[in-house]
Amino acid sequence: MKILDQYLVREFLRNLILITLCFISLFLIIDFFEKIRMFMSNQATFQQIAAHFLYRIPMIISQILPASTLLTALMTYGYLSRHSEIVAMKANGISLYRASYPILILAASICVVVFYMSEWITPYTNERAEYIRLVEVQKRQSLGTFKQNQIWYRGQKGIYNFRLFDAKTNRLHGITIYYMGPEMTLTMRLDAEWGEWKQERWLLHNLLVTRFKAGEFPSLENIAEQVVDLPEKPDDFKIVQKDVETMGYFELKRYIGKLQSEGYDATRYLVDLHGKLAFPLVSIILAVIGIAFSLRSERSGGIAQGIGVGLFIGFSYWLVFAFGMSLGRSGTLPPLIAAWLGNILFGIASVFLLYRIKT
Repeated sequence: MKILDQYLVREFLRNLILITLCFISLFLIIDFFEKIRMFMSNQATFQQIAAHFLYRIPMIISQILPASTLLTALMTYGYLSRHSEIVAMKANGISLYRASYPILILAASICVVVFYMSEWITPYTNERAEYIRLVEVQKRQSLGTFKQNQIWYRGQKGIYNFRLFDAKTNRLHGITIYYMGPEMTLTMRLDAEWGEWKQERWLLHNLLVTRFKAGEFPSLENIAEQVVDLPEKPDDFKIVQKDVETMGYFELKRYIGKLQSEGYDATRYLVDLHGKLAFPLVSIILAVIGIAFSLRSERSGGIAQGIGVGLFIGFSYWLVFAFGMSLGRSGTLPPLIAAWLGNILFGIASVFLLYRIKT
């Protein structure tokens, strides 16, 4: 059995590497043509372009490995079926479940690899890729930092501190602005519950304005809402605000805990948090589906058929996964169910297909 396991693992890994390289190349080509105009218009150097796409590769790998696993399982076992090797295994008393065992172990290992890549590698590489694109190529100034789950920004009017910046809706939450005098003396502090980018200007709500005058006690003023003249636009804060893709699972979990402890709605972040667990685990589900499709009859295998079925199943999962995530972010479904919807449906399908295999 060790010889058979080694043979299956070798064939699977060879196909997995080939398919993954093809997917990476295709992804990079599409991404390149989407961004080439931006690079050319900003006179980016060859080194900047190469570095940007090099830092994109870990994210691409973590995104395509589940689909690569599915397609590899279809092609590997389809090839075995087409050449009667499955028949030979059954003739020697080897169950098809047993023949699937080493590949399922590999698929489980891929789940672990995808999770740890998303935790340790892709947050850093995504952040570097975006820094190259926004700061080095587009020459946007990064005057702020994202520290302790807050944004600190050195603006033209003073120093800004935000608890949360929602890049999707262009809203700021937990706003504090320190206005500084010529000698870096504090002249005014503005606190606001939240603010929105409306009609090309910042409209802040529930303000508390504290003014500091030399030799006098600070004066306080409460204002329901007010337009505040801030030269910075939402795009300036997007450079500083960490995106979900640049956070690992545990960093995002700490960030959500901080938002919830301060009373902010973290629903969309909870959906992304559960998605960071659900997506890596789909590799083993798709591997089971791929094996079951290939083994539904001993001579039904074929490369063209395997590619077609693999692309259809992979696209279907992406569609269901994205649909579930959008339902969760909008609050239609609970975050846990929304993130795991695709895994639940395809998990049920994999068990059904595996049960119908004639061993």
